[in-house]
Amino acid sequence: MSAKKKAPASVDELLEQSEHPLLKDIQRVRKFVLGVDKRIEEGVKWNGPSYRLGGDFATVHMREAEDVCFILHTGAKKRAKPLKMRLADPSGLVEWLAQDRCLVRLGSGKTLTANRKAFEAILREWIGQLPES
Repeated sequence: MSAKKKAPASVDELLEQSEHPLLKDIQRVRKFVLGVDKRIEEGVKWNGPSYRLGGDFATVHMREAEDVCFILHTGAKKRAKPLKMRLADPSGLVEWLAQDRCLVRLGSGKTLTANRKAFEAILREWIGQLPES
């Protein structure tokens, strides 16, 4: 019988335990997200760094190993009537998964750095559409 592994209490603890190949890039992106709005809080949800502003709105997609990816969503629970989110995406970073969630593919290394400003603009626009903001 194996002992159940304790869930990490913080994003720092989660990432210390992680062997993710893009760990350094994920650490960099955390700073990008937290710099977008001083009200953003960070926690662990769905086994990845997650961000909230009133309610959850973004989670790092930790199963992706080639690019740092975020899932932008409108909360942890499905809404009876999903929000119809819209984003300007001149850089082509967004892949819509449904009308109320999308995947943002940032790349890694220099590509991630080059996509920083576009990602920050996407986050600001997403946050501006959330009812909690």
